[in-house]
Amino acid sequence: MLISEYLALRNKISVTTGNGVSPENSPRVQETAEGESFAAALKSKIEEKHGVEFSKHAIQRLSERSIDVTEGDTLERLNKAVEIAADKGSSDTLVLVDSNAFVVSVKNNKVITAIAQEELKGNIFTKIDSTVIV
Repeated sequence: MLISEYLALRNKISVTTGNGVSPENSPRVQETAEGESFAAALKSKIEEKHGVEFSKHAIQRLSERSIDVTEGDTLERLNKAVEIAADKGSSDTLVLVDSNAFVVSVKNNKVITAIAQEELKGNIFTKIDSTVIV
């Protein structure tokens, strides 16, 4: 799930907990504000093809390093690079998009960390098996 999809979806899903409702009066599936059930929303998200996800660490690094993956076609190019790496059988790859680098777990389809151009010089990337430049 992309960050933007998560942020949009998190406020639409209502969660009810507790023992105060009798089973005959409570619906088995809670409805969202839009009238779509959580189960239906979850099923549609699972079925739709989505791009890479970002780990908590990666989100933190994007923020700290002022890397905006939503500008231009950065996110689209990152997704394409992960597809290329997956097609070649890569497990963990370094993806270079313009002046930024992303370490991605291809098998989990998740960005592990992000590095800005200023921090690339002198870095050694370990535990990767491929590099994709897009």
